[in-house]
Amino acid sequence: MLKNDLLMRAAKGEFVERVPVWLMRQAGRVLPEYRATRAKAANFIEFVKNPELAAEVTIQPVHILGVDAAIIFSDILVIPEAMGLPYQMIESKGPWFEKTIKNAADIEALHIAEADDLGYVMQALQLTKKQLNNEVPLIGFCGAPWTILAYMIEGSGSKTFSKAKQFLYTQPQLAHRLLEKITASSINYLKGQVAAGADLIQLFDSWAGVLSETHFYEFSLQYMQQICDAISPLVPVTIFAKDAHYAIERIAQTSCSSIGLDWTINPHHARTQANGKTLQGNADPCLLYANETTIVKETHAMLKDFGKQNYICNLGHGLYPDLPKEHVKLFVDTVKAFTQY
Repeated sequence: MLKNDLLMRAAKGEFVERVPVWLMRQAGRVLPEYRATRAKAANFIEFVKNPELAAEVTIQPVHILGVDAAIIFSDILVIPEAMGLPYQMIESKGPWFEKTIKNAADIEALHIAEADDLGYVMQALQLTKKQLNNEVPLIGFCGAPWTILAYMIEGSGSKTFSKAKQFLYTQPQLAHRLLEKITASSINYLKGQVAAGADLIQLFDSWAGVLSETHFYEFSLQYMQQICDAISPLVPVTIFAKDAHYAIERIAQTSCSSIGLDWTINPHHARTQANGKTLQGNADPCLLYANETTIVKETHAMLKDFGKQNYICNLGHGLYPDLPKEHVKLFVDTVKAFTQY
């Protein structure tokens, strides 16, 4: 039994004594301790594939920052690699694929990944779960199918993902075939994560915001819904579709338990659209560059807007590497100490 089950209760819409808080990218370069552990591996991919190192950095923010959950240290691009499309992580530039998906033959050559294809993630989850000793919940995750497709076709990060979007417009049937394979792989992967100890799952649709509303529903949300339908009977699932402001009501109609929000969404508006589901978010990460007084003031205002129940406090996106560690800790402490809802 979890010693701190605030996050689990909030995700399920149950009563909580205070708002739980965790941070996207909490296991990352904002922590000197992370950087020291990262230096033990030759490169990022080797780091991700080392269960001992992954477990170590997963647990670090629980003890250093005092967050109410751990999220397994991994990368969303382990899925295309497991499907047969390896990638590199180039320092200061991001992911890069030597081969990209261009046609039907490329898609048919892809393997539908099984959990065993990602055994190093399962080992990291098992090791982390053991070392946490039920102190806090352990979050598993994967990228949403559209976001994974975007990288597989574009070959790298992009401001527009115009190649990937061109594929949706010019070869929609092939896009759906690729999304089906990614979705099947993701379901297998996430079921494996749950079996290995994940208490909750988050889907990251990081590039939802480059799609039109029509394309988001056709090429993104329906596939996230399939994943939720497969995983939500096992553990709570959070959908985080960055910049898809218009879609909260439709996301709430899926079987997800909670909805992640970026910082551009008004909490009161989100509440009216969420059909009673738990909301997660939505502080601007750049708030944590501000002085301490501003951080406390803005965090208090956000907590009042969301209220105590059916809410998980988080940022509207991940921590930036150059944020002051002390400001991150202040944000967490401010949430945990707040009582004036």
